[in-house]
Amino acid sequence: MKYTELIKNMKTVKVYIEKSQYGFSAYMDDTPLDYSCLGEGKTVVETINDFKKAYDEMRAHYAEKNKPFEEINYEFYYDAASFLQEYAPSFSLAGLERITGVSQAMLGHYLHGRRKPSKKTIEKIEKGVNDFARELSALHFA
Repeated sequence: MKYTELIKNMKTVKVYIEKSQYGFSAYMDDTPLDYSCLGEGKTVVETINDFKKAYDEMRAHYAEKNKPFEEINYEFYYDAASFLQEYAPSFSLAGLERITGVSQAMLGHYLHGRRKPSKKTIEKIEKGVNDFARELSALHFA
């Protein structure tokens, strides 16, 4: 079986990145597996790297015990506060307002954890950011 076929046949697990009291955490959704992995860090990048390390350590542990390990694909999902905390330094809140249509004041509330966005607002932020990313990826410089 080819590697690409193996990957296609693997379960895809959502890994949620959330703002925590001491930084960020990453945890797997409730996909039924024999194991679970967590990641923590002061930044989102540290948290993702810690999660990947935990996954690799879990695989090694299973190999050491001669137990079958179910490989997975994982995708990272941000809560609004984590996304804004990670990317606000790259964009001003005014810029994010233009991209998403969500007011700077509300983005600030989400950034600092004073409020949680509704599902509709999360979808609006995600759509705006994804549309902007597609626009940027289509650019060419001469």
